[in-house]
Amino acid sequence: MNKVFERLYNGLIKENPTFVLALGMCPTLAVTTSAMNGLGMGLTTTAVLVLSNLIISLLRKVIPNRVRIPAFIVIVASFVTMVQLLLQAYLPSLNDALGVYIPLIVVNCIILGRAESYAYHNKPVASFFDGLGMGLGFSVALTIIGALREILGTGAVFGFKITPEGFVPINIFVLAPGAFFVLAFVTAIMNAVKSKGKVRKTDNAAKANTCAADCSECDKVGCEHRFYDAKESTENPNRPKKNIADIKATDTKIKEDK
Repeated sequence: MNKVFERLYNGLIKENPTFVLALGMCPTLAVTTSAMNGLGMGLTTTAVLVLSNLIISLLRKVIPNRVRIPAFIVIVASFVTMVQLLLQAYLPSLNDALGVYIPLIVVNCIILGRAESYAYHNKPVASFFDGLGMGLGFSVALTIIGALREILGTGAVFGFKITPEGFVPINIFVLAPGAFFVLAFVTAIMNAVKSKGKVRKTDNAAKANTCAADCSECDKVGCEHRFYDAKESTENPNRPKKNIADIKATDTKIKEDK
């Protein structure tokens, strides 16, 4: 179960294909003129990614190493064709909106990258959830970018108007440059949050390792200050040593109590 959550967290946050790895930029910038288009492209890619990861993992011992890339492309192309036919039959408007970017999923670097780096070397269940995590991360990223562009460019999201009266749409956000602006803005926010998280972890680790120089209340087994008299300054090189045998006996008792 931990492995499952790890793969999902990895795709959504830690190695988000759009905001962290900067993969699949072509559909990210091209189709995210609205939240619906972003969500549709993301879920379409997720379906292909999950199924291709699963099949490649199941066949990893059968596919010869020398022809693995052509084999990956054939498997991915098969699923892309199936998904495209389903979209044409049941969601023709979305199929028309995504256009040529659906067939281009075949060469999407996210799908081929996960097939090469993970699915070909891991078991089916882990590969399935790796594809699901990366696909959901891609879907969330595209939906966020599409929603922001749609709100700023048209004053609506998913077709529903949410802006107050008098709002003037900023048309550039539904054009190509708007995609770069929104992508850069969201990526900068994610990087800032990650940087603050790293600083906080570093500070907490430093505080945890700080010696209070009061050995009478200290429970850090093996701390060098424990071998000196707590009444003396820890900066005094001539402070008298305690009985090492007594210290070791105390440390042993602390370990047993823990």
